Amino acid sequence: MLAYALRRVLSAIPVALIAVTACFFILRLAPGGPFDAERALPANILRNLRAAYDLDQPLIVQYFLYLGRLLQGDLGPSMVVQDFTVSQLLALGLPFSIMLGLTAFVIATAIGLLAGMVAAVTQNKWPDYVLVLVVMIGVIVPNFLMGSLLQLVFGVYLKWLPAGGWRAGSIAHLILPITVLAWPHAARISRLMRGSMIEVLGSNYVRTARAKGLGQRLVLARHAIKPALIPVVSYLGPGLSYLLTGSLIVEQIFGLPGIGKYFINAALNRDYGLVLGTVVLYMALILVLNLLVDLAYAWLDPKVRYR
Repeated sequence: MLAYALRRVLSAIPVALIAVTACFFILRLAPGGPFDAERALPANILRNLRAAYDLDQPLIVQYFLYLGRLLQGDLGPSMVVQDFTVSQLLALGLPFSIMLGLTAFVIATAIGLLAGMVAAVTQNKWPDYVLVLVVMIGVIVPNFLMGSLLQLVFGVYLKWLPAGGWRAGSIAHLILPITVLAWPHAARISRLMRGSMIEVLGSNYVRTARAKGLGQRLVLARHAIKPALIPVVSYLGPGLSYLLTGSLIVEQIFGLPGIGKYFINAALNRDYGLVLGTVVLYMALILVLNLLVDLAYAWLDPKVRYR
């Protein structure tokens, strides 16, 4: 298992380098810059600012300078937010973003697994049809539209929940954002679980277990759930990555104090350091999560380790 994990880590290094390189050059080649404000700066001040952030160097030199600092764990300073480094800004917003994403992940995974099993057991009956309808709504409607609709209905018209903002310790301010994040994730998991469970329930060993007189609960618990989880587990890593990155937009919609507000403002203001730092952070999270999912997949299906 250790050798398998080491191979996965080594194979992720080129992917990470390609992602950082692509993001760096796309940002630098995009129109505009961090010091292009409505009021033009004097030439000497602009020249000094560009020199302070190495923007006066050739593009390839800037790339290797950034890569060298990145290898030392230095994400650099923010070019727009004064007196803050990128690491400090990410440290301010990351705990809230992780809390929001993990809460939505746990809730969505539990609901998705349960809904998928219920839909599989009641295949082609009314609970299956209702769950499929709810699932399709979660998959089709994008989170920014879903967030706006929930704000309008429950925050403005009904006034049951806060439409936005954040107050420390207030669970009510988290209900709508978590719902927006969790719904598509739960929908995808339930679809995967339903299809996998239907296939497992139709397998020979499950029919044999039923023929021996085992009840439905014992068949599900002993023979069906674990093999049915294999395709679901393969989605959990990308699914959690989706929740963490999708929370950027949701945080902006609901005015929450996560990384989202820093990332969106940095992208609009061409804050190269903060945008790159956010991309590097989420890329590292995605690679770690995918590694954990691969290890879990190898545990569920030992044949994977020997391929």
